[in-house]
Parts: sequence; structure tokens; C-alpha cells
Amino acid sequence: MTAQLTEALLRSLTPSVLGILVRRGADFAAAEDAVQDALVEAIRVWPADPPRDPKGWLVSVAWRRFLDATRADAARRRREDLVDEEPAPGPVPAVDDTLQLYFLCAHPSLTPSSAVALTLRAVGGLTTRQIAQAYLVPEATMAQRISRAKRTVSGVRFDQPGDLATVLRVLYLVFNEGYSGDIDLAAEAIRLTRQLAASIDHPEVAGLLALMLLHHARRATRTAPDGSLVPLAEQDRGRWDTESIAEGVELLQAALARDRLGEFQAQAAIAALHADAPTAEETDWVQIVEWYDELARLTDSPVVRLNRAVAVGEADGPRAGLAALAALDDSLPRHTAVAAYLHERDGDLARAARLYAEAAQKAPNLAERDHLTRQAARLNTRRRR
Repeated sequence: MTAQLTEALLRSLTPSVLGILVRRGADFAAAEDAVQDALVEAIRVWPADPPRDPKGWLVSVAWRRFLDATRADAARRRREDLVDEEPAPGPVPAVDDTLQLYFLCAHPSLTPSSAVALTLRAVGGLTTRQIAQAYLVPEATMAQRISRAKRTVSGVRFDQPGDLATVLRVLYLVFNEGYSGDIDLAAEAIRLTRQLAASIDHPEVAGLLALMLLHHARRATRTAPDGSLVPLAEQDRGRWDTESIAEGVELLQAALARDRLGEFQAQAAIAALHADAPTAEETDWVQIVEWYDELARLTDSPVVRLNRAVAVGEADGPRAGLAALAALDDSLPRHTAVAAYLHERDGDLARAARLYAEAAQKAPNLAERDHLTRQAARLNTRRRR
């Protein structure tokens, strides 16, 4: 068994192995530590000596590690009754605890960053080092964050109903982290959402998976070779991933047919309209505005209304977009950049250039700041000609 196959198999088995230990009486934090120990041992042993029953092997090793840790801790002697007898060897019951783990990791008492880290560790099977590299933080910092999260959820009953909306939001946060280090978090989020979709039949789960696929299909064209941002209208649509688009559209259509519209389905519908347009000029902006109206009704989000103002500017002209923008708080992230774009569309190059420069100073990252700075320089150059 190659190292790559070993890692892929371990990541797929992690949720069910962790769930089995919890159902046997281990608290979440101790069970998760034991599973991580078993994963390390598997990476060492399996390439040369792959087991006949990988899941059973992991459960046996993890349970022994849990027993050893429990018996070594004098403060936990009162738990010996729970763990005194190791279960007899044999096939592991085919019970999928993945869904419960999702809900546990998305517990409302956790901060969003802690919920994301715990999901990647417990459900995704990533190591603390991998998660730390993906978030560009020291491994010790991430270890502390995960330890605090595990302590928070250790006392949570495993049979309580979870909040699916929170689980989906955590997965969407993972997706939006994109890529850094050696872990592609966007691809990881798609993998995890596929896993969730296999566990629960819900149109919003399908809607989120569709949204991820439709956005991910454009990934290769979002940046130039020098790392600079490429706006949607300027992307090479011939390089978009047509298979991901087709799968995303199919998932979305099936979800919408169930007539239980949610915010991720509405977002996916907007992404599908962009994907369906052969050129930027052929984008159906009128229908996109209608979907933004639905999304605003579902979420009442000022960010949605900001994006709607851009769509109105494309559908009904820049002055209509500026009128929609005027109703929003100008402290919103990207508000100044949107104003700059709409004023440029309206022909006010001086004002647009000034606003682009102002937006660059507020940009949340270097790539966006450089893009907005170049937009300001471009307009200033045009004005001097």
C-alpha cells in the first residue's frame, strides 16, 4: 500500500473510528487523541504490512491507546468501570457516526475558527501540523486551539440533535479559506461536503456542494501567472472546469426541484448563471438580480445587498447600481471598491480613480490591494491622455 493510498484511506475512516470510541464510553477529547495515535501508527505500519480490516485495526489500536491513557491517569480511575474490558475482536459494526461528528464539531459554544479546526481534525483526518500550515500559524498555536475546542465539546451528549445550518456554515468557512501550505482547503471542503451529502438528504447540503463546485470550477483562472487577481469578466472561460460545472448544475437543479429554497441554493443559482454565460457580456444579469432578491429575503445580509447593487448596475445601468448602493452603510467591506467600479461604469473616471485608491488602503489582503491600486493607476493614466 503506497503512502498516498494509506493517507486517503485513513482520512476516510477517521470519523467512524472516532465515533465508535465515543459510543464505547470515551469522552471526545480522549477519543480524538487515541485516534490520532492510531493514525500515526498506521502511517508507520500499513505501507509494509496492510491490514485485512483497516477499520477494525484502527479501532483496536485506538481503543488500546485510550485504555492505556485512561489507566495511567490517576484522576480518572473512576472511569475504570467503563473501560475495564476490551471488546472482543471481530468485525466492527457498520454504524456511520460522521453526521454526529459534524454536529459536535459545529457546536454553538465554539468560535468559527475553532469549529473549522476541529472539523478538519476530527472529520477531515488532518494532522495538527497540516491544519496549522493551512492557516499559516505555528503548530503550537493550532494545537492549543484544537485542545480548547475538544475540551469544550467533551461534555456534550452525542445523541443530541445538531444544527445543520451551523454545520454548513463551518464547511463554507473551510471552503473560503482556499489554499495555503500543502493542504488545499477548498478541495478538502468539497470532500467533506460530499461526505455530509452521503449522510443526510437535504437540499441545502446539495446546494452548498453545488456552490462549491461551481466556484471551484473557475479557480485556475482567478489569478494570473504573476499572482495578480483576474476579475470574473476577464477570466478565460475556456479554462473553466466543465465537469465540475455540469455536476454543480445537476445538483442544484435537483435541489431546487424540492421547493425548499435556502441561501446556499440561491448562491449556487447565481454562480450557475455566471457559469452558463459564454461571455461576460452574455451574462443574464436580470435573472441574477432576481436571485439576489431571493437571497436578501432569506438572509437579510448587507453583504448580499452590496453584491446585489453590482448586479443592478449591470442589469439596469450604473446609476441604478449607485442608487442601490446609496441605501447601504458605506463602512461595509468592499463598499468603496463597488462604488469605484460603478462610477467608472458611469464615466466619472476621476472619482472612480480616487475611490479605487481609497479601497486599496482598506483591502483585507495584498492581492486585492494590488489589484485595486492597479485599477486606480489605470484610470489615472487614461485621464492624462
